[in-house]
Amino acid sequence: MSIGLRTDAEPAEVVLECAAEPLDAMARLAGSGLFGDYVVYERPGSWTFAGGVLGEIVLDGGTVRARWPGLPPSARPWAGRPADALRDAFADAPMPAWNAYGWIAFEFAAPRPAGRLAHLIVPRTEVRIADGRAHVTGPGAARVAGLLAGPAPAAGAPSPVDVRVGGDAYRAKVAEAVAEIRAGRYQKVIVSRRLDIPHPVDVVATYARGREANTPARSFLLDLGGFQATGFSPEVLATVDPDGRVMTQPLAGTRALGAGAETDARTRRELENDPKEVFEHAVSVRTSLEELHRVCEPGTVQVTDFMTVKERGSVQHLGSRAAGVLAPGRSPWDALDALFPGVTASGIPKPDAIEAITRLEDRRGMYSGAVVAVSHDGALDSALVLRALYSESGRAWLRAGAGVVSASTPDREYEETCEKLASIAPHIVLR
Repeated sequence: MSIGLRTDAEPAEVVLECAAEPLDAMARLAGSGLFGDYVVYERPGSWTFAGGVLGEIVLDGGTVRARWPGLPPSARPWAGRPADALRDAFADAPMPAWNAYGWIAFEFAAPRPAGRLAHLIVPRTEVRIADGRAHVTGPGAARVAGLLAGPAPAAGAPSPVDVRVGGDAYRAKVAEAVAEIRAGRYQKVIVSRRLDIPHPVDVVATYARGREANTPARSFLLDLGGFQATGFSPEVLATVDPDGRVMTQPLAGTRALGAGAETDARTRRELENDPKEVFEHAVSVRTSLEELHRVCEPGTVQVTDFMTVKERGSVQHLGSRAAGVLAPGRSPWDALDALFPGVTASGIPKPDAIEAITRLEDRRGMYSGAVVAVSHDGALDSALVLRALYSESGRAWLRAGAGVVSASTPDREYEETCEKLASIAPHIVLR
């Protein structure tokens, strides 16, 4: 074990050699029961465990509640944009350096937002694993070292969930959406369905099993206030670096993956040449560019990696990358607000699609919202919450949707939800 202590104003950082695989390490930390609330967040080449609560922001429909070290808990009303309420709440943080992790609900973007909209914590202990080393900030380095050196937790056997249920109700919703699109009410809407699991789920073990089988853009695991979720996000919603560079990665257009090399190659060709899928992707990219133009400096917005195929677990998507530079006076919260919710999980135009979703579906909550990491230096990283499992009060559920346009058919969109649910349904571990 090697240890290095930082001497600047930030909390001390201890560096530990980490022989465990990062996924095993995250599962050990999350399953230890030592940290209370926690968030695990994986980015390319880096895994973070944020454990315990040093600070906390909870945003509800009319109230923002905050807890900070050395200050009494506060609850105050807010109005206007939810993103501004979060920005102002974090501006009151009494420490000069902090990182926060948590989730934002789809209803964050609703015209009249209600219910739980966001829950983020500044962790008491933060463990970041990269390049075979664990960087531990805050108290608990000794117990972290013990957990990283201990045996991997025994993973239970998966109990696959049947995803082919509820087809008639979902097809009816798709048909209703197609009729509204053809009537000119909007261009595109993502219609989703919820799949309840009739048994309690081991969320940590499900994360470990599911991550082994998936190739996400980001993965996450969290337990905040008794609400648990884990997922394998196919899509980056928004990233902002400390210099103000913004990126989003819209994915739209889907085919199944994993049926064998020959079949996968054939469905890939179908995906790349299907007019409906190409149109769905192109209008999503156009919308992302329009949203970036609202918050970025003129001349900086561009598309790269246009309409390439991204393999994400049990499915493959058409994907593009759009980027720009924040205009003077704009913040990471402005970028998140402009891009939220993801166009590929809401629709076009967004306000009309969101209104349609609130009529066609029940409350989504975290599904198609975002899991977020944000820092005091202006960095922000957020992933679209899809391919996820949710659990609260002994009940667990999955959810998946499909992009509906005028050329959609109910049978194909139902099949697409089954393909997406297959990213996580076979890997669920029951308690």
